[in-house]
Amino acid sequence: MSITQQHLLDTYRARHLGTPVPPAPGTHDVQAVRGLREYLRFRAVLAGRPAGTRLRLALRRRSRRRASPSR
Repeated sequence: MSITQQHLLDTYRARHLGTPVPPAPGTHDVQAVRGLREYLRFRAVLAGRPAGTRLRLALRRRSRRRASPSR
């Protein structure tokens, strides 16, 4: 069963039971990613590391790979 099918089934059940309809799949993805990022920054600060450095370095490496000419 796909995520969409499960959502449709949950929506159907909720309407028949008179309960609130669940949010659509992917509705809170941005909030979840932001929360995870903030948590990882918090853990880095507690461990004495600079917050966010690892993410910035990974993004720089990735952008350099895209910019470099392919062989």
